[in-house]
Amino acid sequence: MTEKCEYLKTCGFFLNFKGNPEAIHRGWILQYCGSQKKSEKCKRKEVREQTGQPPPDNMAPTGKMF
Repeated sequence: MTEKCEYLKTCGFFLNFKGNPEAIHRGWILQYCGSQKKSEKCKRKEVREQTGQPPPDNMAPTGKMF
């Protein structure tokens, strides 16, 4: 079994949108957070690893700002 992204439980984007869990889990989490390999394409993770700081909470895994 693959490990989910290590930042998932503390991800500001997902914490902000936890009121709509079905959309979050079926879309974003399935596509970007379901495994370490999938999380490599997450722009949020990329920013965090480059800067050492979490990205803005309104930044989606695609890099789009909401």
